[in-house]
Amino acid sequence: MRYSILFGKAKKTAPHDAESINAKLLSQGGFIHQMMAGVYSYLPLGLRVLNKIKDVVREEMDVIGGQELLMPALQPKELWDETGRWEKLSDIMYQFESRGKQLGLGTTHEEPVVEIARHYISSYKDLPLALYQIQDKFRNEPRAKSGLLRGREFSMKDLYTFHESEDDLKDYYDKAVEAYKKIFERCGLDAIVTEASGGEFTKEFSHEFQVVTANGEDTIYFCPACSWCQNKEIAKVMKGDKCPECGKKIEEHRSIEVGNIFKLGTRYSKDMKLQYADVDGKKKDVVMGCYGIGPSRVMGAVVEVHNDKDGIIWPKEIAPYYVQIVTLGAKDESINSEIMSAGSNLYD
Repeated sequence: MRYSILFGKAKKTAPHDAESINAKLLSQGGFIHQMMAGVYSYLPLGLRVLNKIKDVVREEMDVIGGQELLMPALQPKELWDETGRWEKLSDIMYQFESRGKQLGLGTTHEEPVVEIARHYISSYKDLPLALYQIQDKFRNEPRAKSGLLRGREFSMKDLYTFHESEDDLKDYYDKAVEAYKKIFERCGLDAIVTEASGGEFTKEFSHEFQVVTANGEDTIYFCPACSWCQNKEIAKVMKGDKCPECGKKIEEHRSIEVGNIFKLGTRYSKDMKLQYADVDGKKKDVVMGCYGIGPSRVMGAVVEVHNDKDGIIWPKEIAPYYVQIVTLGAKDESINSEIMSAGSNLYD
């Protein structure tokens, strides 16, 4: 790709309303273009980075047995009524009426994936099963001012797993933790596994993957000696307290959540009547887990962490291009031709 024909060149200044580091650098560098608060277009350079992150995610999901599918963003109210979440999530879910039918844009996909699964899971022989997608999500965020870190439309990889038992779920859950660690490492992020609230998804603790940065929206309490970590929402310790695991001093850090995983249990399968017949023919509720990573948020987090006075320092695996060839005022046409030939060979 010749820079002279590249669409979306770097600008001298960042947009005046860009508040976060990632919004400033990505906009100024010609990677993204803001349509409105929390909604961005990915220009050619930015899309190359985003797609490379998605490729890393796909590779690691496939390693742990995930099968990719694609579910619709447009969803009917009746589906969400089965779990009672149409009303519960009305403050962040884009809901509207069209031709007499109540519809919503997906904030998450537990209901749609269970609706699919109950048509295909009937026996223990169909389990375990792991299905994932990479798709845009929509959330009516009240404060979409952090660039790619908090958008109203954003890219999300959501994996859903189906199991016979809690023990089988735990085994897969542990594999997912290791897969997530590899994803973030390949993307150049040092992510800390952090205990957190289950939120709307489950009454159990969940696990977040947090990246320490001064501009993060979250607060974590972390033990550098043993890697114990909890989100501020559930923490019963403070900075300087003794670690409940090893007794060393706890540190407080600002951080960015780049991924999360939940043990859903039978929360959704009970409400939506997703059952299987065990080896004795007895009907049982399917046990579930869900696992999220936002490729667009990962992209924003990378920029927050990897930058200097000259701009973004992309980790090699997700850099839009590995090599840039620049001529420095060479007047000899033969030298220019040689440089262009070398560049063409690299591009090919």
